[in-house]
Amino acid sequence: MKTLTSVTAIAAAFVATAPAHAADVIPKNQIVRNVVLVHGAFADGAGWRGVYENLTKRGYRVSIVQNPLTSLEDDVAATKRVLDRQDGPTILVGHSWGGTVITEAGIDPKVAGLVYVSALSPDAGETTAQQYEGFAPATEFVLDITKDGYGYVNRDKFKAGFAHDVSDQDVAFMRDSQVPINMSAFATKLKNAAWHSKPSWAVIATEDKAFDQAMLIHMAERINAKITKVSASHALFMTQPEVVSDTIDQAAKAVSAKQK
Repeated sequence: MKTLTSVTAIAAAFVATAPAHAADVIPKNQIVRNVVLVHGAFADGAGWRGVYENLTKRGYRVSIVQNPLTSLEDDVAATKRVLDRQDGPTILVGHSWGGTVITEAGIDPKVAGLVYVSALSPDAGETTAQQYEGFAPATEFVLDITKDGYGYVNRDKFKAGFAHDVSDQDVAFMRDSQVPINMSAFATKLKNAAWHSKPSWAVIATEDKAFDQAMLIHMAERINAKITKVSASHALFMTQPEVVSDTIDQAAKAVSAKQK
């Protein structure tokens, strides 16, 4: 009994000290090993922390874009600077407005696949604003516009509209650290739509209050994305790091398999 107890204790200790994602570490011969994450409006790249940690534990090299949110051109330029630093094929990921950014920037030859996280995906010649036409308005997602044309999520509506599944403490910080977006960016026509030539995946938050669900599904289906649904708010890039990371991992593995 003492011997059995000792063996059990050693085995338990081994499991406890094993890497959390040991079974998920990517193969050394996997071709796509780089991931670039692009945040949306009203947030910054810090929201990707959970996804970053999840993917780096699996062996991915993860880079995060800090969008200035001053124009589509500026955000695309910021994304391309990060893409230029990649040492091989890359999965490009965008949340919300970041979907518009990766749609334009994704034509970069280093981009092997696109992942849309409750994200916009206009076509070339379309504006972001046009994506909302014909769909129910997001009544709980209320914006306050400054005199110089920048948008913030309304303080009183922030939790309900943006992050109802986030703790009150974290919501308060998110609300008070918002990065406003130049609303004119939504009226800028895209010159390119990378999803025409790059394989796409989409993670859709089923409790997203920033977009009509029908709108999210329509956009994902139009770009022929492989769709994953998860019960979450618009802040799923923060609250569902495992689901988002799994989808990015699936995209990287699928693209790698085709390139062999």
